[in-house]
Amino acid sequence: MRDYDELISFLGEWGPFQRLIFFLLSASIVPNGFNGMSAVFLAGTPEHRCRVPAGANLSREWLNASIPREVQGGREGPSRCRRYRLESLANFSALGLQPGRDVDLSQLEQEKCLDGWEYSRELYLSTIVTEWNLVCDDDWKTPLTTSLFFVGVLIGSFISGQLSDRFGRKSILFATMAVQTGFSFVQIFSTSWEMFTVLFLIVGMGQISNYVVAFILGTEILGKSVRIIFSTLGVCIFFAIGYMLLPLFAYFIRDWRMLLLALTVPGVLCVPLWWVIPESPRWLISQGRFKEAEIIIRKAAKTNGIVAPAMLFDSTEMQDMKLQQQQKAYILDLFRTRNIAVITVMSLFLWMLTSIGYFGLSLNTPNLHGNAYVNCFLSAIIEVPAYVIAWLLLRTLPRRYSISGTLFLGGGVILFIQLVPTDLHILSVFLVMLGKFGITSAFSMLYVYTSELYPTIVRNMAVGATSMSSRVGSIIAPYFVYLGAYDRFLPYILMGSLTVLIGILTLFLPESYGNPLPETFDQMLRVKGFRNRQRTNHVRSSKAIEDSKTQITTL
Repeated sequence: MRDYDELISFLGEWGPFQRLIFFLLSASIVPNGFNGMSAVFLAGTPEHRCRVPAGANLSREWLNASIPREVQGGREGPSRCRRYRLESLANFSALGLQPGRDVDLSQLEQEKCLDGWEYSRELYLSTIVTEWNLVCDDDWKTPLTTSLFFVGVLIGSFISGQLSDRFGRKSILFATMAVQTGFSFVQIFSTSWEMFTVLFLIVGMGQISNYVVAFILGTEILGKSVRIIFSTLGVCIFFAIGYMLLPLFAYFIRDWRMLLLALTVPGVLCVPLWWVIPESPRWLISQGRFKEAEIIIRKAAKTNGIVAPAMLFDSTEMQDMKLQQQQKAYILDLFRTRNIAVITVMSLFLWMLTSIGYFGLSLNTPNLHGNAYVNCFLSAIIEVPAYVIAWLLLRTLPRRYSISGTLFLGGGVILFIQLVPTDLHILSVFLVMLGKFGITSAFSMLYVYTSELYPTIVRNMAVGATSMSSRVGSIIAPYFVYLGAYDRFLPYILMGSLTVLIGILTLFLPESYGNPLPETFDQMLRVKGFRNRQRTNHVRSSKAIEDSKTQITTL
């Protein structure tokens, strides 16, 4: 029986139909670049200090000395969360005493910021941090906001993967787009941190879920030679374009509500795509809906100016396909045999630890030396050559070595940052970007690698499950950044070590390079690596049978 790639080979690889699908699905990813990293600016924490009310009756000298000095991140500056007790300062001011000369400031009693905070407006006019004072005792709410966004992404990845395998790629793609855009708009009118965070969680449910389904839809519609380009230079680069536009929008729009509105509008432009993007014929065939698949394939042939064969499916092929696809796929199918379960578990860890490195470095850009907007733009633009390198590696080298090599590069460079002298800021930023380059390359290749390992009936579920695992990593990543407040090298040590570790484990996964996309679990088990395990098991079984026969003969 012919496989799907052979069935549609008459369409060619790069006709008008394929180019249209390639561009439209890639363009639909741009809003994901906005929303995926928007917390960098929406939840940005500017420099701040305790507010001293105008009625405190302090002289200029005592007003300037009202905030204690402390060391933060290796630099001395005014305290962010404490001030000297104002009643004491007012008494000293009334008596004409001078701070430091007549009064030892180190002996004075301190108190919390009872009158709120003063925020620097150099970087941001307003963020959710300045809106609801998410600092000092409430500073834990800032990383929690980002983490809960990724909790939503985790939930959405899990649900959308199963729904799209059950109800179709196209309907779930546009449903997740609607969730992302609609709830982002409602989020603009948040009246509290709690409301903002709950809505952010729902936005997350649509964000990367839409990315995963668009990726799977393109992978299944496009031919083998275009599939890798779509997965790297298409989807990933358009995500990077959205990511690059984020700091540009944020630079000119520094109020968080107006910025969120500007980031929401592009999602509305995706609505007309419903009438252009088709359902996946491969998925329709897997559901036994041959007539609908045939209509789409014939339309594609007409768009490409090609005459389709009079009969696409013969009766034997249709019967064989129906027999193969009668069973429904469930999440437990990813663990149906020992070999498949081992690969699934290893893939889950690979995605999770790679995600920690990727999002940890991306969210940490405001904490790097220099301008936050420039650093964010550099973090985004470094992804473009990373995706180009990923594409070249996927074309020429085995998947395992490509992914493992880029993870070793990223993790090793990040570990080296702690050895850089503190005054060499440019070198530190360069190493962070080089580490981001390596991890981003690996991350982009994971989508291709995972989709090549699993058969059609569970492919989207597998990518959704592993993407869900990566969301666990993204949920943890903000707290890696948070640890930098205590030791600025600690996040890099942890992220670098985990990245190198998973780079080693990647070498033990099967190799899918050069194989057609599997349609069934039997075809999946023929992938290099699975075959070796099966052969080993077969040899052991044969040896056991021979030993048994020998024992019987001896008796």
